[in-house]
Amino acid sequence: MTQLLSPNPQRIGQPAGATPLPDAVPASRWAGTPEQLKNDLIELLGPDNVLTRISDLVRYASDASPYRQVPQVVVQPRNATDLSKLMVFAREHKRNLVFRSGGTSLNGQAMTDDILVDTKTHFRGMEVRDGGKRIWARPGVILGDAQAVLARHGYMIGADPGSTSVCTIGGVLSCNSGGMRCSVERDSYHTLESATIVLPSGSIIDTAAADADEQLRALEPGIYEGLLALRDEIRGDDELVALLKRKFSIRNTNGIRLDAFLDEDRPVDILLKLMVSAEGTFGALTEAVIRTVELPRKKAVAWVMLPDLKQAARYVHSIMEAGALACELLVAPVMKRSVGNFPQAPKEWADIDDNEAALLVEVGGADEDGLAAACQAVEKVLEGAELTAPLEFDSTAAGMAGAWQIRNGLFGLIGADRPQGTALITEDVCFPPADVGEASSDLIDLLGKFGYPQMVMGHAAFGNLHFFLLPRLAVEEERKAYAQFLDELAELVIGKYQGSLKAEHGTGVNMAPFVEYEWGSKAFGYMWRVKDLLDPAGILAPDVKLTRHQDVHLNNFKSFPKVEDEINDCVECGFCEPVCPSRHVTVTPRQRIVLRREMARQPENSPLLKVLQDEYQYDAIDMCAADGVCSVACPVSIDTGKVMKGLRAQQVSDAANKAALVVAKNWGAIARSLRLGVGAAGVVQRAFGYRALAAVADTLRTVISRDLLPTVPGALPGPGEAHLPETFREGATAVYFPACINRIFGTPHGKPGLQLPEAVVELGRRAGRPVWIPADVKDDCCGTPWSSKGYKDGFRYQAEKIAQDLWEWSEGGKLPIIVDAASCTHGIIDNVPEVLTGELKNKFESLEILDIVEWLHREVGEALTFTEHYQAVAVHPTCSTTHMGINDQLTDLVALCTEDVVVPVGTSCCGTAGDRGLLHPELVESATREERRTLDARDFDAFVSDNRTCEMGLEMIAGKPFENIAIFLERASRPVVTP
Repeated sequence: MTQLLSPNPQRIGQPAGATPLPDAVPASRWAGTPEQLKNDLIELLGPDNVLTRISDLVRYASDASPYRQVPQVVVQPRNATDLSKLMVFAREHKRNLVFRSGGTSLNGQAMTDDILVDTKTHFRGMEVRDGGKRIWARPGVILGDAQAVLARHGYMIGADPGSTSVCTIGGVLSCNSGGMRCSVERDSYHTLESATIVLPSGSIIDTAAADADEQLRALEPGIYEGLLALRDEIRGDDELVALLKRKFSIRNTNGIRLDAFLDEDRPVDILLKLMVSAEGTFGALTEAVIRTVELPRKKAVAWVMLPDLKQAARYVHSIMEAGALACELLVAPVMKRSVGNFPQAPKEWADIDDNEAALLVEVGGADEDGLAAACQAVEKVLEGAELTAPLEFDSTAAGMAGAWQIRNGLFGLIGADRPQGTALITEDVCFPPADVGEASSDLIDLLGKFGYPQMVMGHAAFGNLHFFLLPRLAVEEERKAYAQFLDELAELVIGKYQGSLKAEHGTGVNMAPFVEYEWGSKAFGYMWRVKDLLDPAGILAPDVKLTRHQDVHLNNFKSFPKVEDEINDCVECGFCEPVCPSRHVTVTPRQRIVLRREMARQPENSPLLKVLQDEYQYDAIDMCAADGVCSVACPVSIDTGKVMKGLRAQQVSDAANKAALVVAKNWGAIARSLRLGVGAAGVVQRAFGYRALAAVADTLRTVISRDLLPTVPGALPGPGEAHLPETFREGATAVYFPACINRIFGTPHGKPGLQLPEAVVELGRRAGRPVWIPADVKDDCCGTPWSSKGYKDGFRYQAEKIAQDLWEWSEGGKLPIIVDAASCTHGIIDNVPEVLTGELKNKFESLEILDIVEWLHREVGEALTFTEHYQAVAVHPTCSTTHMGINDQLTDLVALCTEDVVVPVGTSCCGTAGDRGLLHPELVESATREERRTLDARDFDAFVSDNRTCEMGLEMIAGKPFENIAIFLERASRPVVTP
């Protein structure tokens, strides 16, 4: 039986049409890290911090850039001491180290064929200081999380790149990232106050220490004196000083920040400035204190629609002079592509002229009057402009967030449209802002000359323009053309406009060969002198920032073999990673796709292919929650979970499919048996504790299967009631379908109160909106347990059954249907129609199906009288409420009787995914790691969500008694009984 139901990794096969490619990892590397290197590093850092399997090396070989290198090993140091040991090891063994954090690098900064150092996994933690005027953070903190925390205090970090939701503090500092609102004065170079630095020698310098300069002199006398000598020498060269001041008056991340020798006097302060924009070539930052920027209290955005790019570019400078906070440039092809991918994209964009362009303008003020004045200033600039659509400012939170989501997703949108087999290369150059209009025109002409997309966009307010190249780099002629394009680009940017070849993406191997051209031999020589002073053995980031290999940018391009259609558009940007439940324990959606592509590159009988398949089973397939939340974060809505579900279905044998169909046909009886089993387990739990249950379950799991039998990671809730509340069809305003999970499981462990069905019925009564529970609901299920595991026949049976029953219960759609578990609501709405046909499909599409949150928000909440009020309540929006767009409704309901409604930072899918959290509790632990920090940091009066399995997972792993919103509202509005 175990063999019948257990997945077979070999059944997943290769993607259809897979073809061996030249950049396939050779079969000789199937064993992963060389044994000696593996043993040495395990002894140095411990076995849990050294990744050596070939799957681990392959998944870290790719980032958001067009390059790929498979490291020999991936290490995850825990602190500055570990990094110091690594530096010494690399120097003594003549190894190279390259640092990687968020993996959003676009120019090849975060890859190596030697030792790759993960500075994200163990480098978390942040602290708001001085009321928000400063923030202390470690390099692995996601910038978006830091911005969210700071926003509560009215501040933000100055850098705000389009990858804010996924990039990290370490990467922002390392590349001196810019963004939409980041003027030169607000960038990391100008706002980094102090840091802990680990030098290539192994020395650890805390620049915040009162005696930091003396520490540097004592630990590194050669570096100390060398920095002083370089300072005086550079300052004595008037021509070089003038060059540095001019070049760094605009955005420039191409080369080393030699202006550090002009801006600081003490060697330790010069060192700190040199670390910004160094891309890991001088050392590593393990923590930093950054000065922040005050946020305007009121903001608004507007789309300025103009007939063509040249007209749009001409208005940028004037709009910024009028006081706008940001002014982003977009072109018609991208805007058209955003329709359908972003719900906030206006539908009329689908029909705009191909020549049109838009400016996304953001304005702000201290109050409503200040905001109004800012809007009027922009309107005055645009008087007489040939606008192709009315100018309207949107100050709503949803409107502003939606506009920036469209802007931030451009990279993925362009990548999704690229022809099969082409690379996506994004470049960013900077011109003096006053020249942006003319420079845009010249740049478009150059792109057209080489047949690249004539789409220039970006942070036009700062002269910073982005554009995209789609070469087939496996074709020699196209590789040569790409090289020629870069030469002519350098001539245009540097020769004609005295701009910078890299504005905010960093140098990377892609632009390293052009640093000398941009800066000249003298400045280039000084950059090498700094490198040789700080890293004399050259162990850090070879060719990433400085190189003497003029063709380094034309090597190690990654191929894009065809994989499953659902994931084929992926450009490996990594936007999906922060929301993936398995991100801390196995792989992310990007890594699932990277590994799948490597399978596609391999010859059919490759021994490496079999190893990849075996390791993929648990890492990628078993540990996927299949929640689809990755599609929300993805710029092109790629749902990697759908592919994982497809692979699960591919592994299901005919016999297993038949067995699952039998279960579906007898679901009512099985659900009742499960409820009884929960009750029996509760008896054991009360007598011996849940750990006794866990011990029995874990013993059986080792004998049978860890992917078939659940464990017990925490205290189980009690069983649901044997009988549902009595209700009546007459006078009912809605049909109520209690999800089977709420019929099987009751309230949180040790927390008395009404069961969910009773609470829903009672709330309907109090609000004058009574509901009716049909007598035969107990045989129905939304079908998700079958669809998520790939049991197609069982899912079809339940889908057809519930569709027909919903039609009959609602009397042909006369009554709305409410469902009390978000994943079931979402499953019914999204998954059930996929297998319906004919008349039944038409009937189903006419039904109104509401989640309990929607019904409470629309029909009940405002009609309740609250007798209990709360100080602070934690809310966990589920992946399903996110998909359905009802997170705000959930928090609005809690706010009816709560002063402080808190959605913890890092909240996303909890990873429970039906029974997956019981089969693999490590998935829930991974998914909720950031969320639990907020939950543990303060006291809450209650914990609220909208899905029983999610609530159970959070209770078992986080130890917090989460409950359904309906139970919470029933208790808060329960009439007070007076004696």
